[in-house]
Amino acid sequence: MTRTLADVAVEAADCTKCRLAEGRTQVVFGVGNADADVMFIGEAPGFHEDKQGEPFVGAAGQLLTRMLDEVLSVARQDVYIANVIKCRPPGNRDPQEDEIESCTPWLVEQVSLIQPRVIVTLGNFATKFVLQTAQGITRMRGRTYPWHGRTVVPTFHPAAILRGGGESSRQFLEFRDDFELVRETLVTLNPEPEPVTEAEAATSGAVAAAAPTSDPVIVPEAEPAPEEQLELF
Repeated sequence: MTRTLADVAVEAADCTKCRLAEGRTQVVFGVGNADADVMFIGEAPGFHEDKQGEPFVGAAGQLLTRMLDEVLSVARQDVYIANVIKCRPPGNRDPQEDEIESCTPWLVEQVSLIQPRVIVTLGNFATKFVLQTAQGITRMRGRTYPWHGRTVVPTFHPAAILRGGGESSRQFLEFRDDFELVRETLVTLNPEPEPVTEAEAATSGAVAAAAPTSDPVIVPEAEPAPEEQLELF
């Protein structure tokens, strides 16, 4: 029986696979729609996230929520937001290799269960980790990348935008452009149906009316296919 995202979150809450468990307030697993088309992946929880148990809740989170509303026209709860690392590193230091290795299975299972169509990597760390690249975010942003049947859109971490001058900075404009790219990518992946003309509708109705009726065909229910589990890294 396949686990749900809630099942995984309960197990992760007691994780002691690495040293970060010793200093955390709580595991910051992720938040949002378990069937989201778009998943955002950051680096690791900060001070406020560690206290509240939810990723991106400080000023950086407010900027992320604003871009979701203004550019994507979706609410925060309609997407899924997570980090590569689920516990706050002391002093917000960079995660160490064994910590990354310990946390990776949680992220893999999240992606496997959510099955997002677009993944937005926020900042250098998440972009390099997901795309397995040595290139920095400045060179990677502004385009899309195919990844395990999905599309990855790298962009700056919201906190970097705030540190770099906020709305008056060039990075803010590029950050907004990247969200526009996410919106355009979603439109491409989910095209609107072509409008039907009155003539086509009338023809369709006439054909349907003329078609002979028959008893409904009962199709036996198929056995459920096993859920795909990603092996990403």
